[in-house]
Amino acid sequence: MLKEENARSVAGLSFAEATSEIANLSAQMQQADAAYYQQDMPIMSDADYDSLRLRIEALVALFPELERDDSPTKRVGAAPAQGFRKVRHAVPMLSLSNAFSDLDVEEFVDRVRRFLGIPADTAIAFVAEPKIDGLSCALTYERGRLVLAATRGDGEEGEDVTANARQVGDIPEKLEGDDWPDIMEIRGEVYMERDSFTAMNARREEAGLPLFANPRNAAAGSLRQLDARVTAERPVRFFAYAWGRHSEKLGETQSTVRQRFARWGLRLNEPTAKVMDAAGLLGHYSHIQEIRPDLPFDIDGVVYKVDRLDLQERLGFVSRAPRWAIAHKFPAEQARTVLEKIEIQVGRTGALTPVARLLPITVGGVVVSNATLHNEDEIRRKDIRVGDTVIIQRAGDVIPQVVSIVPDRRPKYAEPYVFPDKCPICGSNAVRDEGEVVRRCTGGLICAAQAVERLRHFVSRNAFDIEGMGDENIKLLYDGGLVRSPPDIFHLKNREENVKRLVVQRREQQAAARLTAKGASEQTAKAAKKNPPEFKDVANLLAAIESRRHVGLDRFIFGLGIRHVGETTGRLLARSYGTLDHFVEEMEKAGDRTSPAWTELLSIDGIGTVVAEAITEFFAEPHNRAVIDALKTAGVDPHPLERQETNSPVAGKTVVFTGTLETMTRPEAKARAEALGAKVAGSVSKKTDFVIAGEDSGSKLKTARALGVTVLTESEWLTLIGTG
Repeated sequence: MLKEENARSVAGLSFAEATSEIANLSAQMQQADAAYYQQDMPIMSDADYDSLRLRIEALVALFPELERDDSPTKRVGAAPAQGFRKVRHAVPMLSLSNAFSDLDVEEFVDRVRRFLGIPADTAIAFVAEPKIDGLSCALTYERGRLVLAATRGDGEEGEDVTANARQVGDIPEKLEGDDWPDIMEIRGEVYMERDSFTAMNARREEAGLPLFANPRNAAAGSLRQLDARVTAERPVRFFAYAWGRHSEKLGETQSTVRQRFARWGLRLNEPTAKVMDAAGLLGHYSHIQEIRPDLPFDIDGVVYKVDRLDLQERLGFVSRAPRWAIAHKFPAEQARTVLEKIEIQVGRTGALTPVARLLPITVGGVVVSNATLHNEDEIRRKDIRVGDTVIIQRAGDVIPQVVSIVPDRRPKYAEPYVFPDKCPICGSNAVRDEGEVVRRCTGGLICAAQAVERLRHFVSRNAFDIEGMGDENIKLLYDGGLVRSPPDIFHLKNREENVKRLVVQRREQQAAARLTAKGASEQTAKAAKKNPPEFKDVANLLAAIESRRHVGLDRFIFGLGIRHVGETTGRLLARSYGTLDHFVEEMEKAGDRTSPAWTELLSIDGIGTVVAEAITEFFAEPHNRAVIDALKTAGVDPHPLERQETNSPVAGKTVVFTGTLETMTRPEAKARAEALGAKVAGSVSKKTDFVIAGEDSGSKLKTARALGVTVLTESEWLTLIGTG
């Protein structure tokens, strides 16, 4: 079982080791997101990506306080690419959690029962659907007519591809029948059948055009064409299987809504099955695996959904995924290749991470050329050497992961790898503290790698999300002396000519290198340098920077790069403190461990001592405060998070649950409160608004009464929120 393997493999790791590994894996996933969702050119397989996520989930299970360090369990997609109008999803397009084994599926069913408080002898109906390997798309119909089509993007914001969607034969311009809501958003997958893909690639090869790597890439690239006529020429199809915004009730179950979709003229992802337990789900999974080669389209697993929509509503969502659904992925693959080189990468915290550079090999349609080696202990344990033939696993601990070496293929020249004790970037000592497995560069701010990585983190999708500020441009601006810290980014508008100068220099160097590589004369290369480049990309970059002066406070906090503070913690802090000024003020006060501010920080449900110490230590450093002040001076003004239900009577209130509840489980009560805009705390303080006391309430109830906090029974709470 993959989860069991991960649990075993992380069991011996220290907190520091887990922290470093999560940061490294998250960086890999961020690069993969951009390549997959923005460029339609994946750099790793789905199995690889899923295994990265699985490894991090195992690490987080061992160290729950690390869940917020750029956690991929909170990430969906990537920011929309340039060239399309952005569309804000009325209902976020979230992703799914994954299962890789029978045990994972059984655990999913058990979690649903526990959350809802449903006993084991009571049946729960599930729908099992094939998981199509394509590009997610949302279609909005008004009075039955198509008015908008959008890609998933980052889950909150996608791309307007309406003109292209109208060219897809399976997407009706007008829904059939007359029982559709006035406003209906239908979600599904744009895909390409294998035979059509093969025929299209054959035509492209004959015409001397580049070939697509696989049907998924072809479908995604076809839908995201700036010229809709190109889409019309491609054999793209669409399956419907979900929905977003709708103006009236759709039905009682997932199954009945699917039937309505079919009546409206939409194609469904079949074959599906309705089953009543985990055994039924696993039986359908086996059936789908058996017939998978005979299906005309690619699938990479089976999706299980709770059938009753009222139960789906009660289960709700956890960060990036619904609690009522899970994707059961097909097994991953392995392959053999040669390890050509081991390189050391330096992260923003100074961690030195070894990376295996592999002889590229295609596995399942994806070219694998890199794999993380974790740390020096892992290299030593597996006795990995340059020149070894290695087995690469496309799912499991890390993706891609070097599982083992092939001893009888080891060349005579292969020597044990000696891990460097100097930073390969700045030459500073790389030390390994007692109890840690990670070596860290001691260069700090003088280390260009750390500075560049911090900048990359600051502009990343889940932080300030500045389009066009990719790795290449960050390096260009850093090396050119224009951007050395985050505030410098917001002064680039006043240094536009300097930015253009750097772009010219880069293009001249690239042009000269290309011509020299082709054997061109020096005179020809010089002539090529004289051709003035277009500066549209520079204008787009500066415009993107200007548009990100007013990000959400959660993004701002995450972008600061505070250790152990990822997206989830950023949102917790933003919701708890409201404004940047208040947050900074309270964090400075919290530096005193005896202060009410410290107690209040620890009372936030999800904030532990390790995270709280990391936050207060960050704000104790003058140079970190200077960065925040400089950002404010540069015009960066983060806005408070919008509450999900501003009209709710508990929106903005701090609530604490204690004791045993009768009508719902504690997780369900917490999820419902947060959905209404309340802040759920783990302990009672003077700032607590309500304590909801169930049976056998303990010290929290006593504390509430001593502080004069309003105490509600479960019945009173339900009446207050309108469900009693």
